[in-house]
Amino acid sequence: MKDFHLFRRSIPFMALAGAVLALSQFSHASGWAGSSGASAQPQSNDSSLEGEAASKLDKKQFKDVKVTVQNGVATLTGTVELYEYKIDAQKRILHAKGITAVRNEIQVAGAYVADHDLRAKLSEKLAYDPDAYGRIFDAITLNVSDGVVTLGGHAHDYVDRDSAVAIVSTTPGVKDVVDNVEVDPVSEMDNRIRLEVARAVYGFPSLNKYAIDPVKPIRIAVQNGNVELYGVVDSQADKDAANIRANSVPGVFSVKNYLEVANQPAESTK
Repeated sequence: MKDFHLFRRSIPFMALAGAVLALSQFSHASGWAGSSGASAQPQSNDSSLEGEAASKLDKKQFKDVKVTVQNGVATLTGTVELYEYKIDAQKRILHAKGITAVRNEIQVAGAYVADHDLRAKLSEKLAYDPDAYGRIFDAITLNVSDGVVTLGGHAHDYVDRDSAVAIVSTTPGVKDVVDNVEVDPVSEMDNRIRLEVARAVYGFPSLNKYAIDPVKPIRIAVQNGNVELYGVVDSQADKDAANIRANSVPGVFSVKNYLEVANQPAESTK
C-alpha cells in the first residue's frame, strides 16, 4: 500500500515535468526565446549603405548629385554637366557594397546647344573618329531631338560602336543617348565582300575622288552578303555608279543604296 500511494503522488509531478519539456520544445521550434534575440540575423542598414554609395561619388563632377538607398536600391538625383558623368555615376554606385540596383534620375544640365548645331558637330566628330578601326565600314546614322541623340545604322565591330557612343556621351549639349547601332556579324565571307566592294567602288574612275577624302564619304555595311551603302556623294550619277559597282562583286546577295546626294533630301532607311 505504501508503494501505491507513492505512485499516485508522483503522477502530478511527472505531468508537470512533461508539460515543461513540451513547452521548451515548442519554443525552440517556433524561434521564441526569452533572451534578446541573439540568434536573429542583422538586416542591412540603408543609412550605412548611403554612406558607402556616397563615397563612390567623391569627384568634382558629382558635386550636385545626391544618393538615397531603400532596401538596397540606390536612387540618384541632381545634375551633372555631361551625359558621360550620368552614366559614370551609375556604374560607380553599382560597385558600392550592398547596392543591388540603381534608379538613375540624374539630369544633364550642361549648356544648351540647338539640335541642328549639335547634329552638325556630332556628324563631324563621328566622321573623323580616330578610334574607329574600319571607318569605311562603319555606317552609323544620327538623329537629334531636344538634345536626345539616337544612334542607328551599322558598326563594323563593337569597338567602333563603343567609340561612337563615347564620342556622343562626352559632347556638351547631349542630354541623353539612345544606342540602336547594330554590330555587323563576324563572317569571313562578309569580310571578303567588304574589301571587294570597297575596291570596286573607290577604284572606279568616276568615284576615285572619294578615295582621297579622309572622311571616306561612301560607307559600306555588310550583313551575311547583303550590302548597304551610306554617306554623301556629289551627284545622282555617282550614287548610281556606286550601286552598280557594289552589285558587281561576286557573292553579294543584295544592295540597298542609302547614299545621299548633296543638297537633295535624304532617302529613308526604314
